[in-house]
Amino acid sequence: QVQLVESGGGSVQAGGSLRFSCAASTYLYSSYCIGWFRQAPGQEREGVAIIASGGSSTYYADSVKGRFFISLDNAENTVYLQMNSLKPEDAAMYYCATRPWYGGSCATRWENYVYWGQGTQVTVSS
Repeated sequence: QVQLVESGGGSVQAGGSLRFSCAASTYLYSSYCIGWFRQAPGQEREGVAIIASGGSSTYYADSVKGRFFISLDNAENTVYLQMNSLKPEDAAMYYCATRPWYGGSCATRWENYVYWGQGTQVTVSS
């Protein structure tokens, strides 16, 4: 059983930055996709930024390209999300999730992910 522990959420003014981390408590799959999803009230959970182990494949939602950056420390089984130029519409509950990776692009829909963190809230004030 993989446990994902997130940290780094909080409140920020529009234009500010936050950095998340998500640490896996146990050994992940030999190859895996790991990333961040978010869900605002009344909206579907969406993929924000996802990376494959080894960093060979990354995905960013169009709404965050150029502002959010995902990185992975394979040795520490920890994934980071740097969020810059935050907007009020970025406010949501953010979740870390992971699944096995079999090559190609990582899946981007939340239904394809197996293990989830507890979520961390982001509030962006205008």
